[in-house]
Amino acid sequence: MAKVKCTYDFLIKSSPAILYNFLSTAPGLSQWFADHVQETEKGFIFDWEGYQESCVILDEDDGHFIRLQMDSNEDEEYLEFRIEKSEVTDDTILIITEFVEQEEAKSQYKLWAAQVDSLVSCVGGRN
Repeated sequence: MAKVKCTYDFLIKSSPAILYNFLSTAPGLSQWFADHVQETEKGFIFDWEGYQESCVILDEDDGHFIRLQMDSNEDEEYLEFRIEKSEVTDDTILIITEFVEQEEAKSQYKLWAAQVDSLVSCVGGRN
């Protein structure tokens, strides 16, 4: 079944530099994204309660975004964490892009909302 591209936006009260560290390093990712994260030469290995998945870093712009391709993804699929600043409010916005089965899009948003809640606790970005 074909997957669809989904984008989720979250407002986070954090400096982009601090937030980016939690999105692009093994110590940062292990605090909110996976139980354990190991950095490899080309990416990361994630461990969630014994389930492991590795990824490669496809592209990154320090402080702005990191795009990962999980081993389980098709060639055109990726997971991206992008940081933008609102020109109007100067708020930091985390934009997560991934590819999911169409019927899973709503449940994936709920999963990301819970994950981002953990991230917000780590960066001290509570509203």
